[in-house]
Amino acid sequence: MARYVTAGPPAAEASAVWFALHGYGQLARRFARNLRPLLDGQRLVVVPEGLSRFYLEGGQGRVGASWMTREDREADISDYVCYLDQLLGVVAPPERVPTAVLGFSQGVATACRWSLAGRVRPQWLVLWAGGLPPDLPWPTAAKRLRDTTVVFVNGRSDPHLTRTEVTKQRDLLRARDVASEELWFDGGHELDQGVLADLATW
Repeated sequence: MARYVTAGPPAAEASAVWFALHGYGQLARRFARNLRPLLDGQRLVVVPEGLSRFYLEGGQGRVGASWMTREDREADISDYVCYLDQLLGVVAPPERVPTAVLGFSQGVATACRWSLAGRVRPQWLVLWAGGLPPDLPWPTAAKRLRDTTVVFVNGRSDPHLTRTEVTKQRDLLRARDVASEELWFDGGHELDQGVLADLATW
């Protein structure tokens, strides 16, 4: 069963709707606890959960979720884009309500693919601690992203993504006339509460 967590007012009453996609091995309800700075009483935050749940340590103990693996990956991608589109229909934000998609770690590739292949049209696409997937359908993707503010967010001590790699991602977009911004914080592969608070002012 597909699961998701919401916090904030209904979409019709919200000042903005944010979809936040968790990383590998996380669950929606736990990930949502880290997003409190986005909650101002007016913003609706929607946290979908990856469709594949599994034990994090062998066959017992804590459970996490994943958006996809390399096994039958095209089917997994199609499934989660369809799932997220259906969730968008359930949440049903009016066209006048600004929408953002935030992906963290593994959720970055999911956020990108949904924003380009799905029904969502985000004003902001926040790529936190992850890179653009290599299979984006350029130049169609570039045309769609030109109406979106792309924001890279990374910790300076993140062992999984260096500044050089982020610069390559930025240059890849710039070469296709897609503007982007970078936000850096003192930390690693994690959500930073101060940066989230800054994003909440947008």
